[in-house]
Parts: sequence; C-alpha cells; structure tokens
Amino acid sequence: MPLSFAEIKARFEEERRNRRPPQTSDDLPFTYEDITPAWLTAVLAADHPEAEALSYTLGPVDNGTSNRRRIVIEWNEAGRDAELADHLFCKGTQSLESRYMLGMNEGVQAEVNFYNIVRPRVALHAPIALFARYDPHTLNSLIMMEDMKDEVSFCQLDTKIDLKLAQSQMRLFATLHSRFYQSPELDTTLAPFSLWEDFFTITCEDAGFTDACLRGFTMAEDVIPPRLFAREAEVWPATLRCTELHKTLPRGLNHSDVHLKNWYITPEGEMGINDWQNCAKGNGARDLAYCIGTSLDVEDRRRWERELIAYYCDEFQRAGGPKLDADTVFLRYRQQMFAALAWWTGTLGQPPDAPAMQPAATSREFIKRMATALDDLDCLEAV
Repeated sequence: MPLSFAEIKARFEEERRNRRPPQTSDDLPFTYEDITPAWLTAVLAADHPEAEALSYTLGPVDNGTSNRRRIVIEWNEAGRDAELADHLFCKGTQSLESRYMLGMNEGVQAEVNFYNIVRPRVALHAPIALFARYDPHTLNSLIMMEDMKDEVSFCQLDTKIDLKLAQSQMRLFATLHSRFYQSPELDTTLAPFSLWEDFFTITCEDAGFTDACLRGFTMAEDVIPPRLFAREAEVWPATLRCTELHKTLPRGLNHSDVHLKNWYITPEGEMGINDWQNCAKGNGARDLAYCIGTSLDVEDRRRWERELIAYYCDEFQRAGGPKLDADTVFLRYRQQMFAALAWWTGTLGQPPDAPAMQPAATSREFIKRMATALDDLDCLEAV
C-alpha cells in the first residue's frame, strides 16, 4: 500500500524534530545546509583515509519535482592528489512537496536503486553516482554525482534532434531494454523496482494526477489537433486502456520519463540520459513513444518514426535481445503514446498552488507534439 499524504507529512515532521548533522555514510542530511565537511569526507573519501574535505560551497536553490543543488568541495592535499570529485550535482527529496510527488509512487527509491543496482550492470550513457541513498521510513534521499555541466550539452526545449542523434537514442534504449528483457532478474535483481502500470496507477489515483491530466488536456486545446480535441471524452479512457494493455506486454527495464529535456549530448555526439526517478519494469514501447513523441518536431517525427522503430528492433537484437517484429512494436508505440501524453497534460494541469514542475511552454510544446502524433497515427483506434 502506498503511503498517504498524512503519513508522509507526519514522518517528515518527525525527521524535522529529530534532525542532527549527518556523521556517517548511513546518515542523510535533512537539508543541504546540514551537510558537514566531515560527512562529505565519510561518504566520498572512504577509500582514501588521508583525504579530508576542508569546506564546501552550495550553489543556488533549484527545486522542481526533486530538490537540486550543486556543491563545490575544497579537499586537502591528499584529496586533491587522489583526484576526488570537487564539483558535484546533487538531487534529493528534502522538501515535503518533493516527498509527496515522489514518495507515493516509489519514485524516491527508483532513482537510488537505478544508480546502485542497474547502472553498474548496463553500459549506457548515464551519470554515475558517487553516493545514492534513501530512507524508506522518511522518504528522504540524496544522490551525488560528478557535475557534467562543462562536459556535455544538456538538451533544452529548442534543441534540434537530427536523425543521427535520434538513432543514438534508439541504441541507448536497445541496450537498456534488452539487458533485462523477459529475464529472471526481473524478479531477483530488479525486485525493488515497480511495474510501470502500478507506478502510473498510483500516480494518477493515489497522488491525484488524474484531475490534473483532464484539466491540462482542456487547457491545451489551442495546440491539440481539432479532430482529436473533438474526441476529448475518449482520450482518458484510452489512456487507461493503454495502461491495461501494458500489463500484457513482455517486460524489461524502462527509464519511463524520456522527454527531450532529460537527455544530453556527449562530445562524441552520443545521447545520454539522466533523471531516473520514474524507472520501472515495463515494455520498451513506453520509452519509444515518449521519446520520439517529445524529442522530434512534428515533421521529423512523421518522416522518421517508422525508420527509427525498425532501427531500434535491429539494435535490440544486436544488443543481445530476441528479434522483434517492427510492425508489432509500431502498434505498441501508437498505443503507449496516450500514457506519455498524460505525463504532460498532468504537468500543465497542476493546481495553481502546487509547485511548478516544468514551465508551461515546455508542457504545451510536448503536448502539441504528442497530440499531433496521436491524431496522425489514429491512436484512438489502436487501443
């Protein structure tokens, strides 16, 4: 059973009352300001007994679904000689709002589990965590990574994804999805991860996302094709049907939140992806629909989507998975576009007093791209 809002709040207040500076790697800071140099030494320099963090500086507050900060550390000579990371990018759930948004659907532990369990086992372009931990009682969490801002180009709403970059995205998916496809490890190694449809249902029903999705679709009328908007009453039932269909599909491990702004481009021209808090066991068609639907502008998506699906199927087999039928995958791609759209109608339709998850312009552009795909591909008929 997911935690209720009241339970999350009560545990948050309990932690606030009992807060103390973190000392060992088993501790989590209640806020970034509670971090101490001694704790940084404990969690980042365990293999270098002479190294010591002397001081640190926090970057600006950056809150969204998670609480993000950059940290610059001053190490002693032994730490510098060991080339310990001194510029970190951190993500945590230090606010009550963040624990609400990520606690009920198990997003808190999903990202920590990705970095601790999956990342060492899969050779893909994704950040590497230096520290990742969560408290299952309080839902406090912290992930610390080397800051890549000067090493890669993070995608923005106006980033142009050409065919070569889109193919790189497909290769990353083929590597990830094939690694655990129909594997016994889904029930062993990946036992801590949720099933995608459970993640979706808890988010919509228990965390109240359904109303936001319905409201956001209406708010976005001006960017939705008229033919699709005229069938507005059918869209949410179709979204629920696509989720039910997902239960019947073969599984691997998905990223599940693969919108354009979660990607980055390496200096070698390969695509990498961060923000793994929606990571779940499911069918790769979820990632394909969500990625192609948001990453490509409308005309490029129309030109390349079938080619990209076929390319993905080839790369999936090359990465060690079985041969997939491209027509079957394309049908699943059409079906799963509904749940991908919901992630953005729900974001746009958040109550006015809720913390902003994304700029409205981002939500509206992604809704436009995916709604146009739903209309182009007659996706209502596919479910």
